Amino acid sequence: MNSLLVDRGLVLSPGCRALAVSAILLFAGPFWVHAQGTMSLYGDVKVGDQTTDDVKKPLSLTLILYNLAGIVVQRQTVPTGSRYRFNNLRISEYYLAVEVETVEISRVHIVLSGIPGSDYRQDLEFEWKPLGPTTKGKPATISAADAYKRSSGNESLFEKAQEAVDKKKYDDAEGLFKRIVENDGADFQAWTELGTTYLLQNKLTEAENAYLKATQVRPTFALALINLGRVRSASKKFDEAVDPLTKAIELQPNSGEANLLLGEVYLQLKKGSKAVTFLTEAARLGKIEAHMRLATLYNAAGMKDKAAIEYEEYLKKNPSYPDKKKLEQYIQANKAKAPAN
Repeated sequence: MNSLLVDRGLVLSPGCRALAVSAILLFAGPFWVHAQGTMSLYGDVKVGDQTTDDVKKPLSLTLILYNLAGIVVQRQTVPTGSRYRFNNLRISEYYLAVEVETVEISRVHIVLSGIPGSDYRQDLEFEWKPLGPTTKGKPATISAADAYKRSSGNESLFEKAQEAVDKKKYDDAEGLFKRIVENDGADFQAWTELGTTYLLQNKLTEAENAYLKATQVRPTFALALINLGRVRSASKKFDEAVDPLTKAIELQPNSGEANLLLGEVYLQLKKGSKAVTFLTEAARLGKIEAHMRLATLYNAAGMKDKAAIEYEEYLKKNPSYPDKKKLEQYIQANKAKAPAN
């Protein structure tokens, strides 16, 4: 099974920091249908039992469904070993992200297709393993600079706001996060969470303003920079998305998400050479969809041999892709032949 990397710089407990995750992705067979109507996406979430005294498997996982623009469509927290379900989804393409303690550990590309009103199944199976020797004692952090000490009153509000988000009570969460930043305008984490709450309600302008405030308060908070770039890209403000994403990569060069987003932005700006640089890095960092974007770029430029290589790499990492046969035909027709000895 392929190893998937954590690429979000948030505060982690030692247990979460010491985990490696592998996923078996089980896709339902696609049906080609009209582009109207809605469907449901569901699946079982299984977590293996390979745990130690220092590394325990999580009690729950948060699943977040994004559209191709990076906007949150739905999210839910489910106990490990249970089943998730997202209802009333348009027939389209999505990314299903899996988080543990607010840290994204996996992201799956899904082509939702089928008879309107039907279900599409996507099972997720994870095996938790220690990355190496673990240390008992006080919790550790990836970046101490990203920790924020808030008052007991604001901490209580923060916990209630997060609980409201998990229960999809976005109006309540919005009000609570607003109270926090009114009490303490320097709470960059609360500003960031407020931005995400706006995103969940598709309030792009408000989300952009909240993320921007977070970056003004803490210019080195990579998560806010990435999300600011994401929401500007979703709003088609591609020129304005370049700066925060570039700064995020300077802070976290190994962020696959930031490299992928910046590569996409440069594609939209028709700056292909720059797009290739960041998409190639995103692919190296585990963002398999970057291979697809590179293949599309190379194919449009007439570089079909390079496109074939990217399609081949994508299929290696996602062998259950619904249009696998079409890609294999393209690869066979366009992959450069090795020179004869």
